Amino acid sequence: MKKINSTFLPISIMHPSRNHFFFIKTVYVALLLLCSFTAWSQNTAILSGKITDSKSSGINKASVYLLNTNLGATANDQGDFSIDNIAPGNYTVQILALNFAAVTKNINLISGKTETLNIQLNNSSRQLDEVVVTAQKKEESLQNVPFSITAITSKQVKEYRLWDSKEITAIVPNLYAADPGDNRNVTSIRGITSTSYDPAVATYIDGVNQFGLDTYISQLFDVERIEILKGPQGTLYGRNAMGGVINIITKQPTNTLNGFAEISMGNFKQQRFSAGIQAPLIKNKLFMGVAAMYDSRDGFYKNEFTNSTFDDQHSITGNYYLKYIANSKWAITLNAKHRNLRNNGAFPLNISDPMNETPLEFVLNQNATTEMVDDIYNGSLSINYFGKSFNFSSQSSYQSNRHIYTNPIDGDFSPYDIVTIINNYDGWNKVQVGTQEFKFTSPASSSSALAWTGGAYLFYQDNPVKQTTRFGADAAFFGAPPNSSSINTTKGKTSGASVYGQATYSITKKLDLTAGLRFDYEKKKYSVLGEFQMDPDPNPFVTRPDTSASANFNALSPKAGMSFRMIETSLIFASYSRGYRTGGLTQLGSDPSQPPLYPYDPEFSNSIEAGIKNNLFANRLDINISGFLTFVTDAQVPTLVLPDAITVTRNAGELKNQGIEVEAAATPMKGLEANYSIGYVNAEYTKLNLSQNGVEKDLKGAKQIFTPDLTSMFALQYSHGIGTKQQLKIVIRGEWMYLGKQYFDLTNTIEQKPYNLLNTHCGIAAKNFELMFWARNMQDTKYISYAYDFGAVHLGNPRTLGVTLTGKF
Repeated sequence: MKKINSTFLPISIMHPSRNHFFFIKTVYVALLLLCSFTAWSQNTAILSGKITDSKSSGINKASVYLLNTNLGATANDQGDFSIDNIAPGNYTVQILALNFAAVTKNINLISGKTETLNIQLNNSSRQLDEVVVTAQKKEESLQNVPFSITAITSKQVKEYRLWDSKEITAIVPNLYAADPGDNRNVTSIRGITSTSYDPAVATYIDGVNQFGLDTYISQLFDVERIEILKGPQGTLYGRNAMGGVINIITKQPTNTLNGFAEISMGNFKQQRFSAGIQAPLIKNKLFMGVAAMYDSRDGFYKNEFTNSTFDDQHSITGNYYLKYIANSKWAITLNAKHRNLRNNGAFPLNISDPMNETPLEFVLNQNATTEMVDDIYNGSLSINYFGKSFNFSSQSSYQSNRHIYTNPIDGDFSPYDIVTIINNYDGWNKVQVGTQEFKFTSPASSSSALAWTGGAYLFYQDNPVKQTTRFGADAAFFGAPPNSSSINTTKGKTSGASVYGQATYSITKKLDLTAGLRFDYEKKKYSVLGEFQMDPDPNPFVTRPDTSASANFNALSPKAGMSFRMIETSLIFASYSRGYRTGGLTQLGSDPSQPPLYPYDPEFSNSIEAGIKNNLFANRLDINISGFLTFVTDAQVPTLVLPDAITVTRNAGELKNQGIEVEAAATPMKGLEANYSIGYVNAEYTKLNLSQNGVEKDLKGAKQIFTPDLTSMFALQYSHGIGTKQQLKIVIRGEWMYLGKQYFDLTNTIEQKPYNLLNTHCGIAAKNFELMFWARNMQDTKYISYAYDFGAVHLGNPRTLGVTLTGKF
C-alpha cells in the first residue's frame, strides 16, 4: 500500500479547531481503510456459477458452501450464485439442494480472477449423496477419510425411522446399543463396550463431548447426520473413545427460511409431536433455529401387583440455535438443548431363566412404583475464526443432569417389601460438567502438502450422590435387618486436561501418511460417608466416617496410518490407533468386605485396521470393506453390588477382538435404493480372573458381553412418481435385521440366541408433505436387549405400528 504524504493534508490541520481535527482524523482513517481494503481485495478471488437439474433448469435455493470456511451462497431462481472475497487457494465445494444428491468438487482459486463453477445435480433417486463428515475435526468427504466410518444422513434418519440413538444397531456393522431400563443407552462397537458410567464409546452432539451416560440426550430429531467412527479414537477425541465415537450433528440455521411439523401416532398410545423453524433474522448475519418435540407412550409391560401398565413415559426435548456471522472470518454460535423425561416405571426387569425354558413376557410384579425424573440440559458457545494461515475454534459447554425417583424405587424387582432405593434429596444427585476445547487447523485455502490439526481440551465434573438402601419388612427372610436404612453419601469431583495433534502429509497425489499423538491427564477426588439407621430411631449412626481419597491418571494415545488412492474412486488404508477408558475409584456400599475408594487403572485398547473404500458407476454404488484386530489391556471388569445397586470395578482381564465389516449402498435403477451392512466379530478374553462370592474364578476364553458375533442389516426402498409432473411419489420400504448370539454376563450364562427383526414403512411423499405408515419388529419377536449379571433382563421393544404425517416448507 502506498504511503500517504502528510503534505496532502489540508493546511488547517496546523491550527485546527476541535471539529476540524475530528473531521480530518475521520477522513484520514477512512482513506487508510479504503487503501487497505483495495489492497486486500486485489488478493482475493471470486467463485460464481450456475446450479441446474438434468433438464438444465436452474435450481432455486441450492446451497453452495466452501468446506472449512465461513463462505457460502444460495442460488437464485435461475440457479445462479456468486461468492466473493475468497482467499486464493485450493478448496472443496459442497453443493446441496432438496431432493437432489449432494455433490462435492475440488477447485483452485487464483488471486484477482473469477472461477466459474457450473454444476448439474441428479435426483437423489438416481445417485448417492457425496457425504461430508467432520470425523477428523474438519470437514471432508466421507470416502476420503482413511479409517472406518459410517455416516447416516438426515434422509436416512427419516427412512430408517430413527427416534433414538440405540436404533442405529446393525445399521452400523458390529455396533450394538441397548437401554438397560432407564433410557440410558449402553453401546458396544467391535466388542468394546460400556460397562459403567464411564462409557467406552464417546458420544458428541454438535461437537460437544457428552462426557458420560448421565448427560447426553439420546432422542433423535432435527438431525443433519450421524457419524459413527469405529475403533479407538484416542488421538483426536481422548478419554472414553476406545471403542469409537458417535457424532450427532443437528441442523443449523442458514439464509434459507425453512421449517417442519411432524405428527406420529401408534399403538401403546404412542404420540410424537415435533416442529422446528430455521430463519435468517438479519440476512447473511444473524440466524436462529428452534426445534422442539413432545413424545409419550404407555408402557410395554404390565405390572401384576398394581394390575396396570408399567414404564409409561413422556418427555419434552428442545434444540435452540442463535448464530452470528460477523464477517467472512468470524462466526459465533450459541446452542442450548434439553430433555425433560418423566418415566412411571423405570427399570422394567424380569429375572432370566438360564435354561431358556420360560418364555419371555412383558409382565412383571413389583410392589414399589415411582416416577423417575430425568432433567438434562446442555449449553454451548462456539467461536470460529477462518484465516489465511490457520483456522481456530473455541467451544465452551455446560452440561447438567438431575436424576431422581420421586418415591422409593423397587430394588428387588419383586412383590415383596425387601429393598427399595431412595435418592430424592435436595441438592444431591445432580451431575454438572464444564468443558472447554481450543482447536487449530490448517486453513481451507492451504496448498501445502501438510494438513494438520492441534488443540487442547479441559473439563471439570461435580457429581454429588446421596442414596439410601431401605430394607423393608420382608428383608429378614433374605438375611437383611428389616425396617432399616443404609445411607451412602459420595462427593465426587473430576478434572482433567489434554493436548493433541495430528498431521497428514501427502507424499504424492496418491499416497498420504498420517501421524498423531495425544496426552491426557485426569484427577479424581472422592469423599464418602456411610451411615445406618434403624426404625424407630430417626437418627442414623456413622458406619464409615467421612473418608477422602484421590487418584491421578494419564495416558498417551498415538496414531499412525497411510492411505493410497489407486484410482480417483478407490482408497486403500491401513492404520494403528490407541484409545483408553479412564480409571477411577470404587463407590461406597453396605458390604464391609468391599472397601470404598479403591482405585482401578485406565483400560487401553490397541487396534490395527486395514480396508478399502470404493465409489463406483458415477456415485451409484459405494462398497467399503475393513478388517480389524484389537487388544485390550487392564480390562475393567464391573461387579454389581446388591442391594445397593452400585458397581465395583477392578482391572481383571485382557481381551482380543478381531473381525471384518462390509458396507454397501446402491441406486441400481431410478427410484430404487439398497443398503446392506454386515459385521462379524470374535471378542474373547485371553485373561480374566473374576471374584464371585469371595472365590476367584478363571474365566479365560469367555466371550465379551453386549457383543453379537454377527450383525446384519439389509434395507430396500422403492419410490415411484405419479402424475404428469411426478411430484407425488409412492414409497415402499422393507428392512431385515439379523443379530447373532451374544452374552450378558462374563460367565456366559445369560445368553440371547440369534434373532431377526423386520421393519417396514410405506406411504406417499411430495415436495411439502409425507404420509407414512410404519411397523417395527413386525413378527413381534421377544428377545433380551440388556441384562444384568445377577439375572435381571430388559426386553427389546415389541411390535409397534403407527403413522407419521410430516409437513415442511
